[in-house]
Amino acid sequence: MSAAVDVAPLLLPYRDRDRDRDTGSSNEIQSLVPSVPSNGPGASTPSQRLASLDVFRGLTVALMILVDDAGGAFPSINHSPWFGITLADFVMPFFLFLVGVSISLAFKKISNKTTATKKVMLRAINLFLLGLLLQGGYFHGRNHLTYGVDVGKIRWLVCAYNLQRISIGYLLASISEIWLVNNIMVDSLADLARKYYTQWLFAIGLCSLYMCFLYGLSVPTWEYEAPSMNLSGFASGTQIVYCGVRGSLEPPCNAVGFIDRVILGEHHLYQHPVYRRTKECSVKSPDYGPLPPNSPQWCLAPFDPEGILSSLMAAVTCFVGLHFGHILLHFKDPKQRVLLWSMSAVPLLVFGYVLVILGIPSCKPLYTVSYACITAGVSGLILSIIFYIVDVKHFRKPTVLLQWMGMNALLIYALGACDLFSAGLQGFYWRSPENNLVDGTEALLQAMLHSKNWGTLAFVILEILFWGLVSGFLHMKSLYIRL
Repeated sequence: MSAAVDVAPLLLPYRDRDRDRDTGSSNEIQSLVPSVPSNGPGASTPSQRLASLDVFRGLTVALMILVDDAGGAFPSINHSPWFGITLADFVMPFFLFLVGVSISLAFKKISNKTTATKKVMLRAINLFLLGLLLQGGYFHGRNHLTYGVDVGKIRWLVCAYNLQRISIGYLLASISEIWLVNNIMVDSLADLARKYYTQWLFAIGLCSLYMCFLYGLSVPTWEYEAPSMNLSGFASGTQIVYCGVRGSLEPPCNAVGFIDRVILGEHHLYQHPVYRRTKECSVKSPDYGPLPPNSPQWCLAPFDPEGILSSLMAAVTCFVGLHFGHILLHFKDPKQRVLLWSMSAVPLLVFGYVLVILGIPSCKPLYTVSYACITAGVSGLILSIIFYIVDVKHFRKPTVLLQWMGMNALLIYALGACDLFSAGLQGFYWRSPENNLVDGTEALLQAMLHSKNWGTLAFVILEILFWGLVSGFLHMKSLYIRL
């Protein structure tokens, strides 16, 4: 196996040469998601990485595994049923934010804009197709040890932490970084604004387009086919959802779902959306459960939490990451970087909560503006804190596992978060399929702790430690999975 397997665009080295001159150190920033190829515009020779970016990426991957595998046992950390923000709701914005940071570093210097654009488009397509393969329904996962998908029901945009949404954000942010940056030397904040103001106008345009559709599009009454096998007494067959409204952010009548139903089709949407855990649709809310008496017709309707319209707003998070990456590029003093990052993150966070007070609730499935601002602000603050601890104060030993995981994020995503590794292990069992190493280990921990939930949490922590050690071994062998 070669030292760098070109499989997915999660890793690209960038050497901060100006900072090396200022500090006398040799640091490299490793890209967090899609990037130009190693021999293309903006590429450089790998050396050391700026550890904080690896740590943040590794933390995001670890958090993804935690909320995915332990969210069922602890619904409070699982995705919010609709309005509000939980721990799981930060994972996707963290990924998108890091996409933006990586793009700003990957395209520091562009020798040929047309060539760079072609390579960006190719990588966006590769990302989309890889996400479709991993989470589009072909691999059914740990609890369903089969594979294959009905093409008539394949999920084009899937859910949770999908590469399709990352590919859209990557494409839009990269195109803007290639074509919408003014040729100005940056020596001050005013220069930074003049250099990138066209790019920010583009991001504001995406926000405006999203808001126009979300609040201006009239959603008509619609119908869907309820499954024949459903929860407690809910009628199967054709169900009518009465809407005829404009600007609704509730589950049944929002513009995000309407656009997806028209363009993608009902059968290509997620059939078990998070709003089934709302009080209207579950007696065990915020967990899944039987339908309450007189539950509304839309409770069993499909809805994709990573819809077409919401992906436009999600791409704006990449642009916030671009801004933080630009600060990293143009301001060399570490404490100045932390200060400028904090000055950018805190107003975003405050503005997000002001929007909530003014009546624009935080909602991940819709990716509302308030949700985007709050999660992007938190992303910026976490990057500032990790950078200060890891790269300014050089307090690295406690974060080394996360750093290793960040260096091979794609591998862990595919094998760990998408259950390919655990599903493969479950294929080897003793006499009965349930007698396998994965389920047996989890059952043993549950018995030892006398608790199903805490046993599951212990199993997930062991899983994260396992992938950290695997990543460390691959790092020592200089093996990284890339695209």
